[in-house]
Amino acid sequence: MTDPGTAVTATRARLPRPSADLVTPASALFLDADGTLLAFADDPDGVVVPDGMLDTLDAIHDVLGGALALVSGRAIASLDGIFGRPGWAAAGQHGLERRDAEGRTTTVPVDAGELARLRTMVHGVADRLPGVRVEDKSWSVALHCREHPEHSPELERIAPAIAARFDGFELQPGSYVYEFKPRGMDKGVAVAAFLDNEPFMGRHPVYLGDDLTDEHAFAMVNERGGASVRVGARTPSSAVFTLSSPADVHAWLDSVKTALTQGAAGRQ
Repeated sequence: MTDPGTAVTATRARLPRPSADLVTPASALFLDADGTLLAFADDPDGVVVPDGMLDTLDAIHDVLGGALALVSGRAIASLDGIFGRPGWAAAGQHGLERRDAEGRTTTVPVDAGELARLRTMVHGVADRLPGVRVEDKSWSVALHCREHPEHSPELERIAPAIAARFDGFELQPGSYVYEFKPRGMDKGVAVAAFLDNEPFMGRHPVYLGDDLTDEHAFAMVNERGGASVRVGARTPSSAVFTLSSPADVHAWLDSVKTALTQGAAGRQ
């Protein structure tokens, strides 16, 4: 597992924008969901897939021979409900569950007793802080305060203390979210597992993400000689390229699709 403390190494205020040819037919493309492909919503269930995005991603997926994967803090079932693409490779819950390009799913074992005690404690916190939401992801649990950011300082204070009481879980902070997940798994580990198997093996990895949770993947992809793309202005980051917003991601992916499909037509 890559340590995010060492992964976030520098503030790069003026990262370059990636060109469309960053993704080639020999690439493997890994995409975070919320904040990257999808604009944030106060309610995680309220996100909307922009018009045309699925057609764009389908075209890229086909040219890459299936070497496209969603990598998210959401559960895979949630990703399937949003994108409607159960045939795509995906990593959910920061890699706690992973579906390969053949549809085979693996999950990390979790101590059910610890998880039950953790859930009880997390719900107790939410009951004391009106407007804070609990998201139960089956193998992890998170507190969301995007609708009530005034609770963020309190959650920053108490979340580490909660995590310290559980040997098998660790705190993964994000954008107005405090997630408690089993130790030893992160998005970098998930992407590395994809790259060890077809159709991702031997390809040039490109990863897009917006949050602290994506820094593990940025560091891993950089170590593999790939390209990391941060979405938004959050700093510091170990990413080497930047796009400004999910809308900017959509525009860039459209240009990637055009370059890939025109190149494929030219090779026929």
